[in-house]
Amino acid sequence: MNKRWKISFNSPVILGFVGICFLVMLVSILTGGRSNDLLFVTWHSSLRDPLTYVRFFTYIFGHDGWPHLIANMGYILLLGPLLEEKYGSVRILQIIAITAVVTSLINYIFFWQVALCGASGICFAFILLSSFTSLNEREIPLTFLLVAAIYLGQQIYEGITAHDNISNLGHIIGGVIGAVVGFVLNRKTVRGRRR
Repeated sequence: MNKRWKISFNSPVILGFVGICFLVMLVSILTGGRSNDLLFVTWHSSLRDPLTYVRFFTYIFGHDGWPHLIANMGYILLLGPLLEEKYGSVRILQIIAITAVVTSLINYIFFWQVALCGASGICFAFILLSSFTSLNEREIPLTFLLVAAIYLGQQIYEGITAHDNISNLGHIIGGVIGAVVGFVLNRKTVRGRRR
């Protein structure tokens, strides 16, 4: 009997997301960054421009160079498949969409001078969501508290002290969304087990 190893397409949403991000980066390089400016960066553009609404979501696919892309994709490929296996493809797609839109809307309303580009908010949502691997009734995982303190604390500190081109707001909002979703989803699981 011939047993061969094969490559499995184990995480369709995460693999699709990563594939789109790499294609967007290649197109950005080929167009000298014009495609990013047009479709994959969100800023305080006119609400009469239909692309404003498109960019509220599509900015998560654009990245400001290879180091930015590789760092984000590393986290997403590490955490995403485990989360997609646990919560399902549809739920992970919803988390990505909610994180993208909520972050861009808050940025649009409150931070007119800041442009957003990249999947960093998704990374932080996944980081906080992954800390809810097990939840019992009336318990908060210590791993969640440590992860929240380390990652969100760092972003708040850098948001106050660093003057770089990184939107710490996107990281913080992504982390908060991941924490809330993780708590809500795992609380439902605990209630289901109790019945």
